[in-house]
Amino acid sequence: MKKFSKEFNGYNKDEVNDFLNEVIVQTEKLLRRLEYQQKEIDSLKKDIIRYKGIEKSLDLALQNAQEVGDHIRKMANDESNMIIAEAKRNASKIVNDALIRSEKIELKTNQAERNLRVFKNKLRSIIQTQLDVVEEIETLDIQE
Repeated sequence: MKKFSKEFNGYNKDEVNDFLNEVIVQTEKLLRRLEYQQKEIDSLKKDIIRYKGIEKSLDLALQNAQEVGDHIRKMANDESNMIIAEAKRNASKIVNDALIRSEKIELKTNQAERNLRVFKNKLRSIIQTQLDVVEEIETLDIQE
């Protein structure tokens, strides 16, 4: 606490006025500092509100991206299952077609073998008939 000198009518007016001027200057400085700090607080509060808005937007975008990713993953999984099922159907069809062709080839082979046996038998018969004719010719030539 400041001590003032005493005069006839009380304290020294110049000292009191100097002290009051100093108090006023310090009070004005404090008020300016308080005003600056209040502006800074208001600005920071606005920044916080803006960042919270950005955070909400990012959270929403992240959630949407997650949902889209899940949806794409599900669609890809469904499509892969469909492709696999179609491939199995196609494989079954190919196997069945191959079996049918194999059976047809086997039937044709069996038929060809039967035809060959019949042809051989007929050829033997013809050759035998020709041999018999040759034998007959020899017998006829000898008797003449």
